[in-house]
Amino acid sequence: MLKIKSIILVAICILSQMSLFAQNNTNSPYTRFGYGELADRSFGAGRAMGGIGYGLRSSKQINPLNPASYTSIDSMTFIFDFGASAQLSWFDDGQNKQNNYNGNIEYLAMQFPLHKRVAMSIGVLPYSYVGYDFGALKKAEDSDLNYIENFVGTGGLNEVYAGLSIDVWKKRLSVGANVGYFFGNITHERNLSFSNSETYPVYRKQRVDVKDIKLDLGLQYTHPVGLKESLNFGLVYSPSNKLNATSYDIESLNNVAKADTVTDLGFDIPESYGFGVSYVKNNKLTLGADFLYQTWDKAKFFDETSQFKNRMRLALGGEFIPGFAEKSFLKRVSYRGGIHYSNSYLNINGNSYKEYGASVGFGLPLVDGRSIINLSFEYVKIKPEISTMIDEQYLRFTVNYTFNERWFFKWKLD
Repeated sequence: MLKIKSIILVAICILSQMSLFAQNNTNSPYTRFGYGELADRSFGAGRAMGGIGYGLRSSKQINPLNPASYTSIDSMTFIFDFGASAQLSWFDDGQNKQNNYNGNIEYLAMQFPLHKRVAMSIGVLPYSYVGYDFGALKKAEDSDLNYIENFVGTGGLNEVYAGLSIDVWKKRLSVGANVGYFFGNITHERNLSFSNSETYPVYRKQRVDVKDIKLDLGLQYTHPVGLKESLNFGLVYSPSNKLNATSYDIESLNNVAKADTVTDLGFDIPESYGFGVSYVKNNKLTLGADFLYQTWDKAKFFDETSQFKNRMRLALGGEFIPGFAEKSFLKRVSYRGGIHYSNSYLNINGNSYKEYGASVGFGLPLVDGRSIINLSFEYVKIKPEISTMIDEQYLRFTVNYTFNERWFFKWKLD
């Protein structure tokens, strides 16, 4: 119990600073548009399995993708999950190439039972990342004047959530909901510096601050196929939401600055539908698939609906444990792999891009037999629709520590 209290204290300290952690997880120039790069919100095991989660149920790991999964926890177990990632990225626009490295803490969550049929999870998750810095030397069309145009963006959106799940029928049908506090800010800057010292630089800064509530509803049904086999089906629905957002616009032209604050512009997040299925055999083999559809074409951004397009994501993944009760360490390791495909929600001058990814990973059991260190390695390819757009590649590494401890367990002495 002392360990759990220490974990909770550390978690509170980390949560108080979490908004600072998700600021440096990307260098993509595409994050100049919309809300930036949408985050992969799956945790350790699911991340290595292509990012699946809607149909996954595990008594040892937290799965916030479907809040109905929380009832899979043992009634005397406390779980703490903490994840961080790093990535190498390569950018190619056909003329120039660049590579970057970045990484940061991604998420933190806890899960525990409230009753033998009720479980709860709380945590913080990223929703999107913004981070870019690029520019070019240009020449004015109507003169010989040269200037440097530079673009810089930072920020992102995050969510602190509290989720509740209820087992409504014999450990086979569960429902759940996550209620989240949605917060963050996104800043975009554009600067023109002229070679002629007599020409004043041009500067513009746009900042959007968001504070609102987000809701996710989930359902899971487990259908036994045999004595040691089962099928799990999951559904997740997230309603659209007009965000409570404030926009700040600062512009400097001819050495004269002006500022504007607007509170009634439309900034929306879309309606989302998720479906997943998993097949589990003998606690050794898990195979799963997820499908996500989001109606971004109806979402406003700066009061416009032309900047987004509908998004879909398909993921397939699996896990194999040779012998979870064996003495051999290698036989108790979880071996995972997966693939995913998605199209971007961004509409960039009528064009967009597609994302392809493949991942592998391992779940390394610790000496207590309950806690796990999860490692995942992922390759992602961003393929634009036209050759003049930027081609991106990523190699991502994620590590998470899943602390699993007895909850209200009392040892008896003979």
